[in-house]
This record gives sequence, structure tokens and C-alpha cells, in this order.
Amino acid sequence: MLFTPLIIAIREDWIQWNLENQDGMKPAADTPVDRAVLDIAREVKSEVSKEKEEKTMKSCFLSIWNKPERGEDYTILQALTSMDMLILFAATFCGLGGSLTAVDNLGQIGESLGYPTKTIKSFVSLVSIWNYFGRVFSGFVSESLLVKYKMPRPLMMTFVLLLACVGHLLVAFPFSGSVYVASVIMGFAFGAQLPLLFAIISELFGLKYYSTLFNCGQLASPLGSYILNVKITGLLYDHEALKELAKKGMERSSVKELICMGVQCYRVPFIILSSVTFFGALISLVLVMRTRKFYSSDIYKKFREIHGVS
Repeated sequence: MLFTPLIIAIREDWIQWNLENQDGMKPAADTPVDRAVLDIAREVKSEVSKEKEEKTMKSCFLSIWNKPERGEDYTILQALTSMDMLILFAATFCGLGGSLTAVDNLGQIGESLGYPTKTIKSFVSLVSIWNYFGRVFSGFVSESLLVKYKMPRPLMMTFVLLLACVGHLLVAFPFSGSVYVASVIMGFAFGAQLPLLFAIISELFGLKYYSTLFNCGQLASPLGSYILNVKITGLLYDHEALKELAKKGMERSSVKELICMGVQCYRVPFIILSSVTFFGALISLVLVMRTRKFYSSDIYKKFREIHGVS
């Protein structure tokens, strides 16, 4: 189910190519000609049609490697197979996947560290509030830095991912009140990543297929969350909970739900999350280097020319 948008994107791109390359001429009306001549004409038409279909198919897939300049309109397949998109996908997998994992486990983190229910609700509220501020801040500040100083927008994503690493480490090595700070940082970093992702996709790959491409880019978020949350964090938490049961001389069947208490419950998972997010920051730096020349130019020039603005 996760890859359904990708299948739809490929199908739509194929249909678009067929529409652009099909012959708009309708077949001529039959005329009173000899049957043999008519049969020959039909055979020739069939052969031409087959050749045209083969040419269309070759053109569709060969154009994948004939990519336009950054900022121009990419086709869906051109964008999905470009190195820039793969790098962005990997950075999003690490960044948003880690942030979603942290937010999903925030209530259980507070419980394992012994915070009361009322305080845990405050953590969730802080994440929601600072998520909003992160969205506004990243969009406004990255745009200002881009216009004034030609700073590549992916560099802003690098800074946000490094900030998220700090939030993860505050959970891995908690101290009194650290979860308050971690909630603010994780909420802010989580909110800041989405506007940057959407803006980068629109700037690098054009607006023609933007709605499809940003949905494909977002696919990294649930995929990263599933692997980092379910397959790593959840399993490690259960492992620590089982160790506590073993110390008490109890078995898994004797309790309805696994509950782990103490700082050790999320230490290893969040060290891993911090490492993965840091790796995502390093990957985004590769995108910064690749797009530095593009962002140093006037990326909005073509839009001003279209609207006749100097």
C-alpha cells in the first residue's frame, strides 16, 4: 500500500506520453477502391502504427535519462529517478522518520521517566505548538536567506536535522526537565522539515507534476516511521521491558501489556534515532553541494518573465 502512489505516478506518466505522441489525425473515410489496394493500405497502416508505438515507448523510457536543467519541469519518471530526488528521499526518510518516531512515543517516554499524566499531556501540547512555529519559521527564514544571501534551501534542512539530533539525545540522556526541552525541539524540527521538503521539490523539479512528486517525496515519511518506530524503537523497548520482568521473576504471559520504567527504556533507541538523523543531515549536505550553483542563480527569474515583471 505504501508504494501505491509510485505505481500511480508511473501509470500517469505513461498515459501522458501516449497523449502527447499520438496522432491527432482521424483516419480518412473509405473510398471505393480495389479490395487488394485497401488490404495493402491497411497492412501499411498497421506497420506504421506498430513502429510509432515502439518509438513512443522508447522515447518515454529513454527520456528518463535525458533530464532537463534543475528548475525546469521534470516528468514524473525523470524526477523519481534523479539523484537529487533519491538524496532528498533518503534525508527525509532519516529526518521525518526519526521525528515521527519521537512524537509517537512521547507519551510512553514520559511514562517511563515517571512523569504524571498531566505533565505528559503538556509534552504533547508543546509538540503541537512548536510544530506550527517550525513550519512558519522554516518557510519564512529559508526564503529570506535564499533571497538575500543565496543560501541553498537544503542547507536549512541540514540545520533542522542537526537540531532534531539534539532533541533525540535529550531523551536518550535525560535530566530533570529535559523532556520539556526535547518536546519543544522535536516539535519545532518536525514542523520545519515539511515546508522545506515541499519547497525543494518544487524548485528543483518544477511545478508541472508538483502534486504527484511531493506525495512521492512524502512516501519516505511513513516508510521511515515504520522501520524506525515499529522495527527498531518498539522492539528495543519491549526487550527492556522483558528484562525488567525477568528480574522480577515473571514471564511475558503473566502481564497484559509490557511496561518499561527507567531511563534505560529509550536510551538505545534514541541513540539510534539520533545517529540516523545525523546521517540524514550528512546526506542533505550532499544535496547542498549539488544544488549550490542552482541556488546561487536567480531561481525566480523565469516566473517574473512569464508574468512580465522586471
